[in-house]
This record gives sequence, C-alpha cells and structure tokens, in this order.
Amino acid sequence: MAQKKVLMVIAPENFRDEEYREPRAILESRGCAVTVASTRPGPAKGMLGMIVTPDTTLDKVAAGDFDLVVFVGGYGAETYYDHATAHAIAAETVRAGRPVAAICVAPTILANAGLLRGKRATVWESQSRALVAGGAQYTARHVERDGLVITADGPTSAGLFGEELARVLGV
Repeated sequence: MAQKKVLMVIAPENFRDEEYREPRAILESRGCAVTVASTRPGPAKGMLGMIVTPDTTLDKVAAGDFDLVVFVGGYGAETYYDHATAHAIAAETVRAGRPVAAICVAPTILANAGLLRGKRATVWESQSRALVAGGAQYTARHVERDGLVITADGPTSAGLFGEELARVLGV
C-alpha cells in the first residue's frame, strides 16, 4: 500500500498547538507523510507557543497531491474563513473523492466554501451559527464524520480527531 499523503493547513499565528500536534503524531505513527502549509513562509506560532515552520505556502499547494487535507483550528484559522485559495483546495479535494477535515473554529472554512450543505458537522460552539448558515446540521458532537467531511469541536478532541483521520485513510 502506498504511503498516504496529508496536508495540514495552519495559520501563520495563533493556530491551536494540540490540534496540530496530536493528529500529526497519530497520522505519522500510522505511516502517513505530513506536509504543512500556511499563508506565508517562515515560522508559524501556536496559541500556546509552539513554533512550526511550514513546508510550503498555500498558494503552491496542489490539492491533488494529497489523500487528505486538514485545517487546524485556533483563533488564527479565521485567516481562512474567506480565503479563496483555502476554499479552492478544500473543494478540489472533495471533488476528487478525497476527505477534507477541520477542527475547532476551522469547520467555518468548510462551511464558507460551501462544503457543509446538507452535512452533519460540528465546530467550536461559538461558530455553530456559521455552520448552520452554511447549510450544515450542527450536531455538537466531539467528532463528526459525514461522507468525506470530518469535523471536530476543539482541542480536547484532538486525539479523537486524529484517530478518525487515520480511520478515514484506512491506516
């Protein structure tokens, strides 16, 4: 079986450390290759102080190169709420029959990209209205999977989210 390739999209500032760290560790422990992208090169800083240097910038990403695309939450994820390139990557991933995922406030990105219409989804509670406005059925569960879309509600669910990501990839 070929190694699964995962793209994790983080904000240049204020991504949520554990929502990045825990799913990445789970996916890598199952043999996945993880690439990290952000809007700009150079170190990105998490809300709790973690420093991550992205491998690439979002404008250089080809969605077709990945088996799974994950949007990491934290306040900084607001950067992608109305980001055309982020929306295009998410939409291309789903059109290609591959899963897309988001945790914490990041499911708002998927809602704004039009990918949650008619889907069950969850999000950090403060963003529940944004999901409903995007046509989602907000479930308030810790982790929700509906077809190719996986969403989670926040940092305490990062491990469960990572496990669901591995499951959807079959690793």
